Amino acid sequence: MPSDLAFESPARLWAFAGLALAALAAGLVLRRRRTAEQYADAALRPSLGAARTGWRRRVAAAGLALGIVALTTAFARPSVVATTKDQRAVVVIALDVSTSMQVNDVAPNRFTVAKQTAQQFVRELPDDIDVGLVAYSAGARLVAAPTADHESVAAAVDTLTMDGGTAMGSALQLSLDAALRSLDLTSATAAAGSPPAARLVLLSDGDSTTGTPVEQAVQAVADAQIPVSTIGLGTESGAGQVFDGRQVTAPVNFALLQQIADGTGGTAYRAAGAAELQDVYTDIGEQIIPRTERRDVSDEVAGVGLVLLLGTAVPSLLWFGRLA
Repeated sequence: MPSDLAFESPARLWAFAGLALAALAAGLVLRRRRTAEQYADAALRPSLGAARTGWRRRVAAAGLALGIVALTTAFARPSVVATTKDQRAVVVIALDVSTSMQVNDVAPNRFTVAKQTAQQFVRELPDDIDVGLVAYSAGARLVAAPTADHESVAAAVDTLTMDGGTAMGSALQLSLDAALRSLDLTSATAAAGSPPAARLVLLSDGDSTTGTPVEQAVQAVADAQIPVSTIGLGTESGAGQVFDGRQVTAPVNFALLQQIADGTGGTAYRAAGAAELQDVYTDIGEQIIPRTERRDVSDEVAGVGLVLLLGTAVPSLLWFGRLA
């Protein structure tokens, strides 16, 4: 039995107990018949022996039993885990483009690494996942609406420029709105239904300094049942240089990023370089690619049962039927 097989009405499987009793009763009848044959009058034995049909009776009995088992299983409404094919998934990436992304504690600098790895992630996503891009500094803007044209989003990453401020909450809210629009959902319908096929990816190298309060945005995303994967890009100390040689310290608020991930059912990551950031994106991609749900297979199982019964009935009529 498959490990992912489940039953919507498992109590109906008790019908197998009745089948077992019927099989036991049939076995007793056959045993009594064999006993009767053994002790029957010699003159009557030929007529009793004629009732035997050898392997044909066993084949008919096996087909009948399997057909009944299949129909009884279908009666219990079996279901299996299946990958959803008729609904596109959506990923929205929110990239921090604040001026602290110039720091070179991640070689050659945070901004270059963030853009390059984001482009590779976008290009490697499966065709049935739409991807969008949000950039945020003092405010948040939708750079590319979710689309199946991954190359256009990768190209849009090249257009990003840096500015002051970090509106992390605004980026979350805008990413949420973009994902819901792409799925033709509203916040209310997303909250009331099953979790949408969507994920937000938030990359930051600092703290939230302006815009929508992070707690408010996290609550909105959590209500819509969409997880957020957060990525803290930078070293533990946050110390480095910017392009003009100035020494700066720009530590990542890992605690805040963990709070965002925990509050939405997502995962918080730390990346101190290009290799680690690529590993993070690979892990996120593996999480979002298969979207599965339980699929009722009662009709298929019942169909197998009917085929078995039909396949048993036709030869049985030929082998054992009487026309007069």
